[in-house]
Amino acid sequence: WLGRHPLPLPRHHPPHFWCWLWSNTEYNKLCLEGHFTDAVIKVEDVEFGIHKIILCNCSSYFRSLFSCRSTRDKKVFVIRGLSPDMMQLIVEFAYSGTVSVTENNARELLLAAEFLDVMAIKRACCDFLGEQLCSDNCISIWHFSNVCSFPLLRQKAYQFILDNFEQVVASDGFQQLSAQELSNILDRDDLNIKKESTAFEAVHQWMAYPPEDQIIDLVRLALISSEYISMHVVSSNLVSSSAECRQMVENAMQIKAWMNTSNPPLSGVRNTVARPRLPNAILLAVGGWSGRYPTNSTEAYDVRSNNWINVTNSLELPRAYHGMAFISGCVYCIGGCDRAETFNSVRRFDLSTRTWHEAAPMYFRRCYVSVTVLEGYIYALGGFDGLDRLSTAERYRPETNQWSLIESMHVQRSDASCTTLHGKVYICGGFNGRECLSSCECYSPEANQWSVITPMTIQRSGIGVVAYADHVYAVGGYDGNVRLQSAEAYNPRTNNWHSVSSMLTPRSNFGIEVIDGQLFAVGGFNGTDTTSNVEFYDTNTNEWTEAHGMEVSRSALSCCVVSRLPNMAEYTVPRDTLPLFQLENGLVKYILSLDTLRLLLK
Repeated sequence: WLGRHPLPLPRHHPPHFWCWLWSNTEYNKLCLEGHFTDAVIKVEDVEFGIHKIILCNCSSYFRSLFSCRSTRDKKVFVIRGLSPDMMQLIVEFAYSGTVSVTENNARELLLAAEFLDVMAIKRACCDFLGEQLCSDNCISIWHFSNVCSFPLLRQKAYQFILDNFEQVVASDGFQQLSAQELSNILDRDDLNIKKESTAFEAVHQWMAYPPEDQIIDLVRLALISSEYISMHVVSSNLVSSSAECRQMVENAMQIKAWMNTSNPPLSGVRNTVARPRLPNAILLAVGGWSGRYPTNSTEAYDVRSNNWINVTNSLELPRAYHGMAFISGCVYCIGGCDRAETFNSVRRFDLSTRTWHEAAPMYFRRCYVSVTVLEGYIYALGGFDGLDRLSTAERYRPETNQWSLIESMHVQRSDASCTTLHGKVYICGGFNGRECLSSCECYSPEANQWSVITPMTIQRSGIGVVAYADHVYAVGGYDGNVRLQSAEAYNPRTNNWHSVSSMLTPRSNFGIEVIDGQLFAVGGFNGTDTTSNVEFYDTNTNEWTEAHGMEVSRSALSCCVVSRLPNMAEYTVPRDTLPLFQLENGLVKYILSLDTLRLLLK
């Protein structure tokens, strides 16, 4: 809908504004009744009596038509190339300032508005189509915007295809792509696919329709698991029927073996066959306690290349035992402490400039705080104010930059952890000043009420809690005697906990997040020292796997996942600095790039 209600009125309405509004309403009435019209627009066999001045007000096409391209006494204007229904909507908009954009008329109305240069309707139609994008229609909308040259809509539709490629491949519209279009999509680093096997499956499915086109060489075969290649790629008709494709697969396997035997093993190279795609989200690890001191270190994890990138702002002060949240396009760092002070302050991180700014402080100082996000609010729960463990809770709304108190928890908790699932906030474990806790509770925003739920099977302070696979996962921590490797998951439907596989490394006070469908445990204290170790859990296999460690060993850090950044490349490994190779006579020959040479010379 565009202008279904009048445009927002100025706070103090000048008299002439009200005159214009009254005048416009009266003109609309005069048009409907056919009074004082000075021209007729004829579309096919339908005539529209209009006032030239009204149509000139909304369209440069009509200004030109009535002034430059006709004589002053001309009364009837024939317009070809659009339907009477679309002309009716445009005339009504010229008089009323409103137009109804629907799924049935959006494209035709956009073409009519483009032809008649009615900018407001063009924007409304493009916005409407952009909001309607889904896996079934994104390719047709992209094609439509290409043909009709609507650059903003075209870019939005194309980005939707890249971001949701796995769903697009499964849609009926996928076959609308041409060979060149699919090739261009597969060639992009920012194509969002969790596994490169998705690219192969897309090619295999698409090739069933135009078998004369060969585009398998754009699949990054060396990034696909050896098991998948042997079970699905080699045996596929696409590969088995083509000597050229079989050679591509053989070369990819040789390159894959070379990457695995490198020391350390390579997760990607510059060449297309094993060039990591760009992630559509990154994991940030901020602050913490490194050795005997707090740190301001900020690292970004590139999940597709399995590497950490240092993005520290040296001007930011160290902070540990804090919470973090990503909301409204910004990262918020909440509470915590340094060696001298417990904070109620909040810092906002601008991802585009890597700079920090002050936000409104909390009501309470909160070290060892638990932080999560739900329905546009950041929640800060419990913690330690320097004297007491807290049961108080508050929440922050970025739009107003204000905190407000909510109902207190049943139990004092510092060193707990929280998450959100099914519209509720869950907090588990922690320390009450006397003992480590196994108790848990959940908060309903509608009722502003906390409810006690089934406790965990073990006491956990310095715990990691996160929503994953439709459960609340409680991982690691400290039971009062040792650091824990164990993990358990809570099912809110049954109000019960069950054990899952233990971590590879015991840890407490670590970062925990879910990215790319896997649960990551980052850093922490292992019982002897702070660690840079990182591992991830996959619910499908119930297994933990070691990932590349951070540059900085630390506990008491906080993590959050940030997505869809316009400057995502700044938080990822530059693909053009990865190792380069050539394959000669079946042997992989490493090529030392100028960037690598410069690093070695340093």
